[in-house]
Amino acid sequence: MIVVYVAGAYKAPTSWQREQNVRRAENAALEIAKLGASPLCPHTNTRFFEGECTPEFWYEATMELLRRCDAIFVIGSDWQQSEGTVREVEEATRLKKPVFFSLWALEQWVNPGKRD
Repeated sequence: MIVVYVAGAYKAPTSWQREQNVRRAENAALEIAKLGASPLCPHTNTRFFEGECTPEFWYEATMELLRRCDAIFVIGSDWQQSEGTVREVEEATRLKKPVFFSLWALEQWVNPGKRD
């Protein structure tokens, strides 16, 4: 099964805004599952762990998860404002993993024989 890493902003000025980022990632993860791929959504994996480990630990941990995935799906039109997401896209590109910015493009890759 194809595993797709969900990348997008996590940090935000308020806990409400951070939760909105998590929910956006959750929604994307569900849509990825509906395409037939397994989503890996670090937003939901660590959403209540703040302060338990250093930010550097979380950056490296999520980067390792990314390295083990088949592709990356980037959420949000403002993804370039997120330092973590920029780093994830750069790493995926360095590793020559497909980077997707739309569900339609991801669907074509996950299900190449499927017609609309």
